[in-house]
Amino acid sequence: MAVDYFLHEKIWFEKYKYDDAERRYYEQMNGPVSSSSQQQENGASTILRDIARARENIQKSLAGSASTTSSGPAGDQNELLSRISHLEVENQNLRSVVADLQTAIFKLESRLNALEKSSTSHQPSPVPPTQKVEPFSVPSKKVELPSASPAKKTEPAAAEEDDDDIDLFGSDDEEEDQEAAKVREERLRQYAEKKAKKPGLIAKSSILLDVKPWDDETDMAKMEECVRSIHMDGLVWGASKLVPVGYGIKKLQIQCVVEDDKVGTDILEEEITKFEDYVQSVDIAAFNKI
Repeated sequence: MAVDYFLHEKIWFEKYKYDDAERRYYEQMNGPVSSSSQQQENGASTILRDIARARENIQKSLAGSASTTSSGPAGDQNELLSRISHLEVENQNLRSVVADLQTAIFKLESRLNALEKSSTSHQPSPVPPTQKVEPFSVPSKKVELPSASPAKKTEPAAAEEDDDDIDLFGSDDEEEDQEAAKVREERLRQYAEKKAKKPGLIAKSSILLDVKPWDDETDMAKMEECVRSIHMDGLVWGASKLVPVGYGIKKLQIQCVVEDDKVGTDILEEEITKFEDYVQSVDIAAFNKI
């Protein structure tokens, strides 16, 4: 915008000439002017000349920059035109390549179709099923040799008579079946007896009991002795220790192993609580299957 403004601005480059002519006119009208005033006018005229020259130089420089700026878009436009022409050439080359490929594909398809037609027309005839050829059988003739003695002829006749006496169905089958059933029953009975005599898996449990006394004056050693005096089939006592509860009172913690089928926890608690002089209560602290 500034460049356009300076281009269209009107400058009076010859104003100093008109100033000199005006000055001389007024000198002729008014007479000669003093030297001081003449010097001032000469200085003013030189300043005006310098200003006019500066304006002229600015005008020329602005005109040169405008020409350069105007040539810039034209150069870009030329470059775009060259690139567009180059792309058009490449596009034409690509179209020619695509056309060649299409023709080649068409030729291949035609050749494949021809090959398929020729293969279907020259298919081999199916092989007839093979026939099983049986070997030629020659009827065999039995050659009878002359017998050495008449005694040998009587032996086959006697054998045939013995075969007639044999009972093919057998009358003793029922008796044999009964004997086999008896043997089977005997073996089953023996197996059941062995299985009954074989000891089964005994289920056991490990129990940790907390036996609490009445107060801190209870004899804990005597209480443990009373607990261990309980004997039952399937009961085995283990380790024990005294555990402090509070206020100087200690409880007896004792472990035992019991057989589940013979000893129950209820029976064990009843037997321990029978010692009323020492035992206040019994609790199960832990119960684990073995």
